Amino acid sequence: MTAIDPEDPRPARRQLADMLRAAILTGKLKPGEKLPSGPQLVRQYGVAKATAEQAIRILKDEDLVVSRTGSGVFVRQRTEKPVGLRPHLERAFAEPNVTIDFAGFSGETLHGAISEPLDKIRDGRFRPDSITVRILVPDPDIPWSLPSRADDLSDSPAFRKRMARIMERHTFGILDEVKELHDLGLVESATAQARVYPAVSLFKIYVINTTDLFYGYYPIERHDLVLEGEPTTMLDLTGKNTVLFHMERDSVDPESFKSQFIAQSQQWFDSAWSIGREIQP
Repeated sequence: MTAIDPEDPRPARRQLADMLRAAILTGKLKPGEKLPSGPQLVRQYGVAKATAEQAIRILKDEDLVVSRTGSGVFVRQRTEKPVGLRPHLERAFAEPNVTIDFAGFSGETLHGAISEPLDKIRDGRFRPDSITVRILVPDPDIPWSLPSRADDLSDSPAFRKRMARIMERHTFGILDEVKELHDLGLVESATAQARVYPAVSLFKIYVINTTDLFYGYYPIERHDLVLEGEPTTMLDLTGKNTVLFHMERDSVDPESFKSQFIAQSQQWFDSAWSIGREIQP
């Protein structure tokens, strides 16, 4: 682990969280191992107590560590399940050519995860030659079987209208940020596209640089809200409760389970993308 860099534009809490996360992902801090205590982090990195607490909170939010009352903070025993998307996106953006294919319900998680790697391009810490992003979400202009009204399982045009605004906010936000990098001359080739297709997926997938796959399932949960002035209970797809599972292509064996699973996921995405309709800001 290196010391906090006062010249780094990242806040000290983010630098410390990034260093601890890297230690966990690379195995320097092993599953079940205890992290340095707050006072130890303060002494080792010369940060304030509040900064150390904020860094640990970031790792807790990413489900990388867990607190045990009276004992301290420990690396989760099974970090392969809850590992966050953002650290792997950052690793992808360190490569010369970046490709991200996403299929899911709204793109909200991707928007949150991709913002910091894009900021690092603006800061000059990442300098890829090309970026290609494809985002695939359900078409809100056609009826959905899910999400649906909870009382009679019928489609809700008002809910689709609401979701269309959420989808556009996040997908168009990503498209605008990627385009800006190209317009500023920070990336030689940067393209981002969004399409809608005639289905609502009950899962989400991310294929990153054709080598990393994240996938997770949307739980179906009851959601009370007001639609066009009417209290409505919907059977909704809730991404906030989605655990993302990570799989990396086997660089030695293209016929391994992991390699084939990622290849099939890419093939599924390409087939769904081919029937999509492009949308633009």
